[in-house]
Amino acid sequence: MTKENKVFYPVLPLRGLLVYPTMILHIDVGRERSIAALNEAMIREEKLFLSVQRDMTIEKPDMADLYDVGIIAKVKQMVKLPNGTMRVLVEGLQRGIWDDFNHLDTFDEVAVTAFIEPEKVDQEDEALMRTLVHNFEKYSKSSKSVSEETFNSVTDIEEPGRLADMVASHLPLKISGKQEILEIMDVKERLEWLISRLYNEQEILDLEKKINTRVKNAMERTQKEFYLREQMKAIQTELGDKEGKTGEVAELKKRIEAAGLPEDTKKNVLKELDRYEKLPTQAPESGVIRNYIDWIVSIPWSKSTEDQLDIKRSEKILDRDHDGLESVKERVLEYLAVRQLTKSLRGPILCLAGPPGVGKTSLAKSIAESLGRNFVRISLGGVRDESEIRGHRRTYVGSMPGRIIQGMKKAGTINPLFLLDEIDKMSNDFRGDPSAAMLEVLDPEQNNSFSDHYIEETYDLSNVLFIATANDLSTIPGPLRDRMEIISIAGYTELEKLSIAKNHLLPKQLKEHGLTKGQLQLKDDALLDVVRHYTREAGVRSLERVLANLCRKAALQIVSGDKKRVSITTKNLENIIGKRKFRYGQAETENQIGVATGLAYTTVGGDTLQIEVSLSAGTGKLQLTGKLGDVMKESAQTALSYVRSKAEEFGIDPTFYKNKDIHIHVPEGAVPKDGPSAGITIVTALVSALSKRPIKREVGMTGEVTLRGRVLPIGGLKEKTLSAHRAGLTTIICPADNERDIEDIPESVREVLTFHFVSDAEEVLQLALEEA
Repeated sequence: MTKENKVFYPVLPLRGLLVYPTMILHIDVGRERSIAALNEAMIREEKLFLSVQRDMTIEKPDMADLYDVGIIAKVKQMVKLPNGTMRVLVEGLQRGIWDDFNHLDTFDEVAVTAFIEPEKVDQEDEALMRTLVHNFEKYSKSSKSVSEETFNSVTDIEEPGRLADMVASHLPLKISGKQEILEIMDVKERLEWLISRLYNEQEILDLEKKINTRVKNAMERTQKEFYLREQMKAIQTELGDKEGKTGEVAELKKRIEAAGLPEDTKKNVLKELDRYEKLPTQAPESGVIRNYIDWIVSIPWSKSTEDQLDIKRSEKILDRDHDGLESVKERVLEYLAVRQLTKSLRGPILCLAGPPGVGKTSLAKSIAESLGRNFVRISLGGVRDESEIRGHRRTYVGSMPGRIIQGMKKAGTINPLFLLDEIDKMSNDFRGDPSAAMLEVLDPEQNNSFSDHYIEETYDLSNVLFIATANDLSTIPGPLRDRMEIISIAGYTELEKLSIAKNHLLPKQLKEHGLTKGQLQLKDDALLDVVRHYTREAGVRSLERVLANLCRKAALQIVSGDKKRVSITTKNLENIIGKRKFRYGQAETENQIGVATGLAYTTVGGDTLQIEVSLSAGTGKLQLTGKLGDVMKESAQTALSYVRSKAEEFGIDPTFYKNKDIHIHVPEGAVPKDGPSAGITIVTALVSALSKRPIKREVGMTGEVTLRGRVLPIGGLKEKTLSAHRAGLTTIICPADNERDIEDIPESVREVLTFHFVSDAEEVLQLALEEA
């Protein structure tokens, strides 16, 4: 391409438009300086310079706002339009590059160097032209924007430069792309650029075709499904088929609307319902979604019961259903009183702890009745999988919500009384720790957004009154125990058991066995014998079983025709249910040497413990038997060390450890025993055996001992005292620091027992041993 000399031309800035050489194009001109440039061009041989603006938004472009390369064009026609603009027909002549800009009063002009296209065509040009025409032919067949007439006009062009410009004008290029071609002065380079561009455009057209085909097929399939679905609806309507999927979906939608779901949850469930409607009934996922929606609408989201905060009514219900347990009932009434004053929905998590059969579950039922709340109970005994609490994810076969959500469905309201029974029986394994999942359930700061893996929506448990029950607090993890308020239920006294049997257990058993009060009469003295000689427990479960046995015996006699009415007294009691199982009265019939009665605390309440010491000739060995734990073994060693240090004061041969073997045994060897509270009992038994002084049979004792003989406090004094009372003991020796616990013991028990609070082991020996 060759250059011509510089010539000054009026410049016409173009916006969004570009003209190639040999192209004829209409241009609408409205700017004043542009119209002035046109008028000047008509004076100067009807020629002007067309240059594209870099930024189309600029109204008065300067030299920096115009591309350097443009087109020298000839004005072929100019018409003034009614709106004042000029419509100009221009023909592109040749490329030009300007390098001098004159800003005159009415228009702008630039000094332009023109470029002339070469006329000679070599073999390489010919090859490039053929390739370009071939690619343009493929493009024109794929593209709807290039007509057959246009393609035919392009194939008639023999000049390579003109061919390139003509093809470029028909490509869907942005202004920047067209300007890039305009600036390529070398014809070969221009042809190569266009060939490459046509390859890209062809690939884009192919992709568009694939996408359009795919979209069309999808649309056809969707339209077909819609048409078939509408047909199915019409058929079901005509047949009156309300059991079909359409009727089912409509019913589910009604249930979702009526469930009172939160907006986010409702939106997600409706989306699942839409998926369910579109899925075929035979699809496996269809059943999964159906079960999920069923669970969602079955759980209470807004339905609640109104609390009946009437203290007098609640007190009457608790007294009606439970004899004894005064401190526990008082604590429940305190809770209800606070609720009545604060109107708060949140409350403490109560944990009723005590031996089996003391009425923990029935007490929770009474609390629910006094509040007017629905009652629901789940048993946590043996639960070792976290998903039992949080539920299984829906990706698993047979997945379902956890026990908390199942319980809420059973309750039917958002504010039931929820009993977590046997919370101390949970364990853990490789599937997770359920007690860790319970932390979220029982934490008032977290349970307003409880997350169940199956439901996948946050659920508010903050309105639920949780009550837990436990037999052994030591097996409950610390963080879980910290979230609960412990209410201990130690057990019942003899009088309380008598009252419970008369007012609750016996009428219940008579009803269950089809008997009336007239058919079975159980005298008070006979009932007292049952309590004393046939049961020995903290609760009343064994007592209920004995009463059930009496009812069965009576029913057999009545049905056999032997009697119409059975009367049970102390005289015929043994004949009906057999010999007495327990000896009521003194734990021992006479004072014993080397046998002391200790008081123990077990998971089923308090119990008495006989500790025996036997001496034999030997070398000072200490033997411990009775399935003792490490702590209890250490207590025995401590007791022996204390006795050796005080041997002379106690009237014992100081060298006994050299020629005597000592054997300490705790009977019922199959039962594990542990704890430090047998310390003073072991000391007393050792001193008795070594000094030959008998131990008073009516004395029971409990307390930890140190090497210096100090008596340290223990736990479970109430349970231990009740066991002593059941065993017929009359004197209790316990640590001085436990004197504060005396108020927890029922007054009826305190009246018949004598308590001695000691701080040193020597005081224990003075009280427990007979005089030498």
